Amino acid sequence: MLSLTEYDQSLLVGRRGPAARMAMSILTRMAEVYGADEMLSIAQAHIDSTIYVGEANLEFAERLAALGAKVAVPTTLNVSGLDEHHWREWAVPADYAEKARRQMAAYRSMGCAPTWTCAPYQTEFAPKFGQQIAWGESNAIVYANSVIGARTQRYPDLLDICAAITGRVPAAGLHLTDNRAGQVLMRLDAVPHALQLDDSFYPVLGHLVGQIAQNRIPVIAGLQVRPTEDQLKALGAASASSGSVALLHIVGVTPEARTVEAAFQGRPPREEIAVDLDRLRAARRELTTASGDTLDMVVLGSPHFSLAEFKQLASLVAGRRRHAGVQFLVTSSRAMALLAQQAGVLQPLHEFGGRVTVDTCILATPMLPPSVKTLMTNSGKYAFYAPSLLGARVTFGSLADCVRSAIEGKVVRDETLWSE
Repeated sequence: MLSLTEYDQSLLVGRRGPAARMAMSILTRMAEVYGADEMLSIAQAHIDSTIYVGEANLEFAERLAALGAKVAVPTTLNVSGLDEHHWREWAVPADYAEKARRQMAAYRSMGCAPTWTCAPYQTEFAPKFGQQIAWGESNAIVYANSVIGARTQRYPDLLDICAAITGRVPAAGLHLTDNRAGQVLMRLDAVPHALQLDDSFYPVLGHLVGQIAQNRIPVIAGLQVRPTEDQLKALGAASASSGSVALLHIVGVTPEARTVEAAFQGRPPREEIAVDLDRLRAARRELTTASGDTLDMVVLGSPHFSLAEFKQLASLVAGRRRHAGVQFLVTSSRAMALLAQQAGVLQPLHEFGGRVTVDTCILATPMLPPSVKTLMTNSGKYAFYAPSLLGARVTFGSLADCVRSAIEGKVVRDETLWSE
């Protein structure tokens, strides 16, 4: 039976306002579904419900706002459905833009920080090890749990804002230590060191991990290098796309996985799988659904491009020019784009003929014209979702492959690392 504190009761009976009462009533019902015995306090929240996907989500947000809802903890906002300043440059319908803007305004009115990014862990709001948080957005959840060692369930839309308003969540799932133990061991087997250093390895590994693990907690052992922040971002995003991964342990990287034994909390793995080059090659092939070398657009930035990625891209495009028949798009947040501009790494991209869209992504807004049928990306998440969500054919490649393809006007890929 769910035990509520005096504070919880005050929320539930409306002593802290009608919005908090509404939010707490939803949370207590979900606590029963989760089988939680109590509620716990969170340090912060990240809201995925910001994307306009229909009237119901908009009505929910505006109803909370009309009831005077205010967040009780620091709260960041995921990508929106709209680049507020540049949406008219794309194929976004005006009526969609208006509703998306209203939804954005509703969440801002609740006191949320208008970060508009799917990578809140690369902002000043990144949580700390051991903190209890309530994050939506699948890649953000994986990163928080796996890389930082903060603790969050895989919160669905609408429940995330309820947690932010109350500052409370059910004490269940990945909030609890016992539930964070690894379940399936994936040991890298003779994967070349040079490939492990390459950025393109991590979306492929993540895609394979998600496929195998599904909703289990995987433990990755045998990694011989220390991945960068953006490589870990790409791995987690891909695993949360092809599977339902909310936490993965990388031995020697994840704070709770200094050793294989620590990752499993002393328990034996339920399954052990060897991840060799053949498995990885097969996973990489699955991320390409296009045939031939036709290319309409290169799209980067899912999760959102970081400053480090902008710098890397600038070095690849400097002094070059894209082919007239291939569009080149990078998606990021307004804050990260500003940092890139201040660092002088946006200018080479503009001179190359590339464009930057902020605060949204191609999966979240109807921005692409019907003429865009074939895409190329270095993002495992884009490659996984674009065929179903956009009806587009996709080629997966490295960042260097994407730039070279944009220059040549057709898909070209360097297979050297994958053929060894």
